[in-house]
Amino acid sequence: MTHPFIEHVNLTVSDPDRTAGILSAIFGWHERWRGPARDGGRTIHLGSDAAYVALYTGPDGQHADTRYPKGEPLNHVGVQVDDLDTIEMRVKAVGLTPFNHGDYEPGHRFYFLDPDGIEYEVVSYAEPRRR
Repeated sequence: MTHPFIEHVNLTVSDPDRTAGILSAIFGWHERWRGPARDGGRTIHLGSDAAYVALYTGPDGQHADTRYPKGEPLNHVGVQVDDLDTIEMRVKAVGLTPFNHGDYEPGHRFYFLDPDGIEYEVVSYAEPRRR
């Protein structure tokens, strides 16, 4: 490894299967693993071969509404893509609403909220400026 990178992010969600389906449909990520987790919960690891999002829930969706002091400052999860327009169409296709579109040097972005209120920023540095 030439430099450190984020290998995974662990998010508490109410329904890991639903969230995994949404993120897979939007970003094309594949399931890497699923199984039991702490406190009798379960987890799905979804992403690429190099990095993933761990989607955790307690038994019967417990902990989804719990606010952990160490997690309070999380603002959003950023995902870099090549084709911003295609990803935006996929976000809409799963019934979510893109918002806060913006251009900034050197990239372009928009945001969306998943059913648990987790915010995702989708950014592209690869395509021409949106008009």
